[in-house]
Amino acid sequence: MSKPYGITVSRHIMDSQRLHPEATGDLSGLLSELIVAAKTINAEVNMAGLADVLGMAGKTNIQGEHVQKLDDLANNTIKRRMARCGYVCVMTSEEEADIIPVAEGSAGKYTLAFDPLDGSSNIDVNVSIGTIFSIHRRISANDLTPQGDEADLLQKGREQVAAGYIIYGSSTMMVFTTGEGVHGFTLDPSVGEFYLSHPDIRIPERSRYFSVNEGNYNFWDNGVQRFVDYLKENDKETGRPYSARYIGSLVADFHRNLIAGGIFLYPRDNRNPAKPHGKLRLLYEAAPLAFLVEQAGGRAITDEGMNIMDIEPTSLHQRVPLVIGSRHEVDLYEEFVAGTR
Repeated sequence: MSKPYGITVSRHIMDSQRLHPEATGDLSGLLSELIVAAKTINAEVNMAGLADVLGMAGKTNIQGEHVQKLDDLANNTIKRRMARCGYVCVMTSEEEADIIPVAEGSAGKYTLAFDPLDGSSNIDVNVSIGTIFSIHRRISANDLTPQGDEADLLQKGREQVAAGYIIYGSSTMMVFTTGEGVHGFTLDPSVGEFYLSHPDIRIPERSRYFSVNEGNYNFWDNGVQRFVDYLKENDKETGRPYSARYIGSLVADFHRNLIAGGIFLYPRDNRNPAKPHGKLRLLYEAAPLAFLVEQAGGRAITDEGMNIMDIEPTSLHQRVPLVIGSRHEVDLYEEFVAGTR
């Protein structure tokens, strides 16, 4: 079957909306506003080596991490674009300590959680980075509180209505789901439009790739260590050893595995007692990517086997361990941590 080149992301969103007579168009409008923000960020990323936007911004975020200038720019771009769009009632960003209210009189029916520039530690060395987003329906009564509140944001991943990412790399791609499969759109810079390039993405059921920071090996639990050791053993019958592919930018590692197959691991470790629950953030990274991978036929769990989509968030910046990717490898990982292998 020939690929449907020529279908823009805007047309795809509108065609999907027509399949649901009850749809109001608000979600379509929200996604369209995000696309405009992504194009703005992409333009800045592409000029990073020439404009004065590389390096540190001179402050730290809520995570205690140094903020890059491009982090700041991407965060402000999304906030400004979405604050008055009329589709969002409240936002939260990985870069902000508290909820982000929208402009007075502009509250809509959805919430937005976003990581404005994932992988920002790689900005200065020209590695792929990206924007990750997660959308839920508002649950608070809008006749009582015109704007949304924290409870609107602290919903399970299972309740997401849309999630995705924009990856800024050799080409700029937007990959998202509204619960009806995963589709990828590539930006044509000559016309400034995203075109459908990867319809109905399915992650390979099994793979020969794994992505993990092995520098943390000595700090992992025994089950995680045995699993990674198994992947590196030589056994032609089972297709081992696996090949390591670790970029150090979550959105880039995930995108590669989504297309080519693979498993990504960021388990908790015992090196820092102050961070016993892993490093990655539930709302901004783990939950939206879990929604995507499930829609593409894969799985996402914690390092102890709990489905990421079923975790009830308790705080805006809650961290979780993450094991995500091809179904066969995630199933295999579960056997090792359960002690059945």
